[in-house]
Amino acid sequence: MKADMWSHVDWVELNGTTDTELKAQYDDLLKRSGFTILNFVDHFFSPHGYTALWLLGESHFAIHTFPEENKYYIELSSCIEEKYDNFKQLLL
Repeated sequence: MKADMWSHVDWVELNGTTDTELKAQYDDLLKRSGFTILNFVDHFFSPHGYTALWLLGESHFAIHTFPEENKYYIELSSCIEEKYDNFKQLLL
Protein backbone atom coordinates (compact mmCIF):
# COMPACT_ATOMS: atom_id res chain seq x y z
CA MET A 1 0.00 0.00 0.00
CA LYS A 2 1.24 3.46 -0.88
CA ALA A 3 1.75 5.78 2.12
CA ASP A 4 -0.97 8.42 1.58
CA MET A 5 -3.36 10.18 3.96
CA TRP A 6 -6.52 12.16 3.38
CA SER A 7 -7.73 14.53 6.07
CA HIS A 8 -10.97 16.39 6.65
CA VAL A 9 -11.51 18.96 9.41
CA ASP A 10 -14.57 21.10 10.00
CA TRP A 11 -16.28 23.32 12.56
CA VAL A 12 -20.01 22.60 12.94
CA GLU A 13 -22.75 24.37 14.91
CA LEU A 14 -24.15 22.30 17.79
CA ASN A 15 -27.69 23.72 17.53
CA GLY A 16 -28.87 21.70 20.53
CA THR A 17 -27.33 18.41 19.37
CA THR A 18 -26.53 16.26 22.40
CA ASP A 19 -23.32 14.31 22.95
CA THR A 20 -25.28 11.06 22.58
CA GLU A 21 -26.72 12.24 19.26
CA LEU A 22 -23.28 13.23 17.99
CA LYS A 23 -21.86 9.82 18.90
CA ALA A 24 -24.71 7.97 17.16
CA GLN A 25 -24.62 10.24 14.10
CA TYR A 26 -20.90 9.87 13.45
CA ASP A 27 -20.77 6.19 14.39
CA ASP A 28 -23.41 5.56 11.72
CA LEU A 29 -21.67 7.83 9.20
CA LEU A 30 -18.33 6.06 9.65
CA LYS A 31 -19.95 2.63 9.22
CA ARG A 32 -21.91 3.75 6.13
CA SER A 33 -18.65 5.13 4.67
CA GLY A 34 -17.10 1.67 4.98
CA PHE A 35 -14.66 2.34 7.82
CA THR A 36 -13.67 -0.44 10.20
CA ILE A 37 -14.20 0.71 13.80
CA LEU A 38 -11.57 -0.94 15.99
CA ASN A 39 -12.20 0.95 19.22
CA PHE A 40 -14.06 3.92 20.66
CA VAL A 41 -13.36 6.11 23.68
CA ASP A 42 -15.09 9.26 24.91
CA HIS A 43 -14.87 11.68 27.81
CA PHE A 44 -17.32 14.14 29.37
CA PHE A 45 -15.76 17.29 30.80
CA SER A 46 -17.07 19.19 33.82
CA PRO A 47 -19.01 21.43 33.74
CA HIS A 48 -19.56 20.75 30.02
CA GLY A 49 -17.78 19.58 26.91
CA TYR A 50 -17.32 16.27 25.20
CA THR A 51 -14.57 14.58 23.22
CA ALA A 52 -14.73 11.28 21.37
CA LEU A 53 -12.26 9.25 19.37
CA TRP A 54 -12.86 6.38 16.99
CA LEU A 55 -9.82 4.26 16.23
CA LEU A 56 -10.32 3.04 12.68
CA GLY A 57 -8.60 0.30 10.74
CA GLU A 58 -7.94 3.09 8.25
CA SER A 59 -6.75 5.72 10.82
CA HIS A 60 -8.99 7.79 13.17
CA PHE A 61 -11.93 10.17 13.65
CA ALA A 62 -12.37 12.67 16.50
CA ILE A 63 -15.04 15.07 17.83
CA HIS A 64 -14.42 17.90 20.30
CA THR A 65 -17.36 20.02 21.50
CA PHE A 66 -17.29 23.63 22.66
CA PRO A 67 -20.82 24.13 24.07
CA GLU A 68 -19.99 27.60 25.38
CA GLU A 69 -19.50 28.62 21.74
CA ASN A 70 -22.30 26.41 20.34
CA LYS A 71 -19.93 24.49 18.06
CA TYR A 72 -17.90 21.34 17.69
CA TYR A 73 -14.85 20.30 15.72
CA ILE A 74 -14.47 17.10 13.70
CA GLU A 75 -11.35 15.56 12.25
CA LEU A 76 -11.03 12.51 10.01
CA SER A 77 -7.74 11.01 8.84
CA SER A 78 -7.87 8.12 6.39
CA CYS A 79 -5.36 6.14 4.38
CA ILE A 80 -8.14 4.88 2.08
CA GLU A 81 -9.27 7.55 -0.39
CA GLU A 82 -12.51 5.77 -1.35
CA LYS A 83 -13.75 5.62 2.25
CA TYR A 84 -12.66 9.22 2.81
CA ASP A 85 -14.64 10.27 -0.29
CA ASN A 86 -17.67 8.28 0.92
CA PHE A 87 -17.53 10.06 4.27
CA LYS A 88 -17.30 13.51 2.69
CA GLN A 89 -20.20 12.74 0.35
CA LEU A 90 -22.39 11.59 3.26
CA LEU A 91 -21.61 14.81 5.16
CA LEU A 92 -23.40 16.86 2.50
